[in-house]
Order: sequence, then structure tokens, then C-alpha cells
Amino acid sequence: MRIPDHIGIIPDGNRRWAAARDLPKEKGYDWGLKPGLELYRLCKKLGVKELTYYGFTMDNTKRPNEQTEAFTQACIKAVEMLSKEDASLRVIGNTGSPKFPKELLKYTTRKTFGKGGIKVNFLVNYGWQWDLLKLYKRKRVGKRSINDYLNSNDVSRVDLIIRWGGRRRLSGFLPIQSVYSDFYVIDDYWPDFKAEHLYEALRWYDKQDITLGG
Repeated sequence: MRIPDHIGIIPDGNRRWAAARDLPKEKGYDWGLKPGLELYRLCKKLGVKELTYYGFTMDNTKRPNEQTEAFTQACIKAVEMLSKEDASLRVIGNTGSPKFPKELLKYTTRKTFGKGGIKVNFLVNYGWQWDLLKLYKRKRVGKRSINDYLNSNDVSRVDLIIRWGGRRRLSGFLPIQSVYSDFYVIDDYWPDFKAEHLYEALRWYDKQDITLGG
């Protein structure tokens, strides 16, 4: 089976998962921590070279305070969990905003943990306009790569994006790197993650005709 080099993860459905269990919506985020670590370990075992998690966006911070606090704390815990694994880890997001958690500032420069290996990007307080801001200010790119002008400049092209929760949208996920991504949707909510979700996405990806426009 063909394994994509870079997989993007949109772990959606946490609030709906909590509401379906008569829990406050903000209680769903912590239930997504264990699935995130399990997915990481599966991808590492399969030989995936790069993995990007969508933590939260700048737009997400418009939600009620209790939800904003809950998903911020969940992202802090998730990054700290990943820092105990073998990974080359970087947190990417608008650090100039008060919504960016100060606990994650030390991870905004890529660091190698353990034996390194798989490259992990974690998007926190991320916004697509913010990512492209330096590119907006350029009238022309010239001979330099577009990636040189991105805040997510060391993130490679995404081969496969998997979204949980049934929504059919990218929600601003890495607009430059995802331009030729294949997009697979899992209807189950993220806290209900199981290994078979990943395997079914990979089986589907294996059947796609990857042309990159050619």
C-alpha cells in the first residue's frame, strides 16, 4: 500500500461528541488527547514522514470563553505529550496574539525530541491570512520559493488530509501546502478515533491517481 509522505489531521467533532453524551461542549476536547497520540504512533510505525495536526484557529477563539480555554489547554497537553515521543516538533501559529498560549512559545522553533524521525507540525492559533501575510506584502515572488514567504515555511506539501466529524471543508488548513492534497472525510467524531479510520483513509488514498496537475 502506498503511504503518503505527509498527512494532515483535522480532528473535528469534539463538541458534538460531548453534546451527544449530555456533557458541556468544552468537555469533549480532553477526550481527543489519547486519539492524537495513538494516531501519531500508528503513522510513525507506518513510515509517514510528516504529520500536521490542526489544533485551533484564530477564528476558533471567538467561541465562548469556557470552550476557548478548554481547547487551548488540550493543545498544550497534546504538544507536551508529543514532546515525550521521538519527533521533530514545531508549533505554528500567531504568537503576536494574546490567544497564543505562552506555554507553547518554546516549541515555535523546531526541536528534536528523543530519537527524532517523524516531523510533526502542530497548528495553534493559526490563521491562513496570518500564514500568508508576508506573501501579501510582496508584489512578486521572483526566483524564491513561495514557501520562503510563509510563516509555515518549513512545512512540506500535504499529500493526504483526513478530517473527522463529517464536515466537507478545509477550514483554512495550510492553503499553500494543501493545494494538491487528497481529502478524506471520516463521519465519526474525533474522540471516537480508531485505527481502522486511518487504515480506511490510506486504502482510499492508495487508489487515487496522483498527478499533481500533470
